[in-house]
Amino acid sequence: MVVEGVPAAREALLRRMYEVFSTDDRDDFVPRCLAPDVDWPNVLDGVRLHGREAVRGYWARQFAAGHPLVRLEGLRLDTDGSAVVASVRQGMRDAEGDHWADGTVEHVYRFDGDGLVSRMDVRAAS
Repeated sequence: MVVEGVPAAREALLRRMYEVFSTDDRDDFVPRCLAPDVDWPNVLDGVRLHGREAVRGYWARQFAAGHPLVRLEGLRLDTDGSAVVASVRQGMRDAEGDHWADGTVEHVYRFDGDGLVSRMDVRAAS
């Protein structure tokens, strides 16, 4: 995985976040990665979510519909240095196995003063 200029603490937090997302540990990890008032995209409905419990509920809904997968492929600072951009391959697990998208998307993370994710955005890979 390529890492370009990302502070070590943010790199470690994001790596762990992607490691636990597809496991049953994700709910327990939320307080250690997301700010209490986190601003998060609900891609399914095209709205923004606010707060840890809203994100937990969104993730629970995603897992009730299927088993989403995310694979972290790279981290870099955004062009202005104020955010970390994660290159991510998305997929889905079903009875036949794991199915990965051909391309990647970018998850853009901003952090609060405590080093927790305060906002996440999804955008097309550049």
